Amino acid sequence: MNFIEYDLLFESRNQLIGEISDLNETELDHRPSPGVWSIAQICHHLYLTEQVFTDVIANGIRERDFTTIIQKNIYLVSDRTKKFASPANLSPSANPFQLASIMDLLAESRDRLFQVLYEMDANTRLNKKKAKHPMFGDLSLDQWIELLSLHEQRHTKQIQEIKLSLL
Repeated sequence: MNFIEYDLLFESRNQLIGEISDLNETELDHRPSPGVWSIAQICHHLYLTEQVFTDVIANGIRERDFTTIIQKNIYLVSDRTKKFASPANLSPSANPFQLASIMDLLAESRDRLFQVLYEMDANTRLNKKKAKHPMFGDLSLDQWIELLSLHEQRHTKQIQEIKLSLL
């Protein structure tokens, strides 16, 4: 894996942690309107998503190399005007969360992802491996990593919007 992918993961996670680290439980569990997730629920969704992405990447690493993988335009997930329904397995719990448990979950999922990436063979090229994404179809594993970062950035912006509603 190249350093750009690591940088994307570190940058998006640092932004997320910066947004939530000073919040109290009331702020974490505040839902700005019915049907809108709280900040804690967004973080739980990010944890669940990273777990699934890690499984996909781990399985994809074990697959054969492909000579041609078309790079997809995954940047549309950055557009907050476009809404996407979360699959049921990635929907967060309705139970309240404490900041410490959210931080632990986020650390656990990122540690697990990095463990998979660190343990892969040094000759593995993620741009030669692919896995099927439900929305984009076949994505190279390096695009899966980039998508994870973009997804986290999208939700970090959502968190910023919710924080503004708390003022």
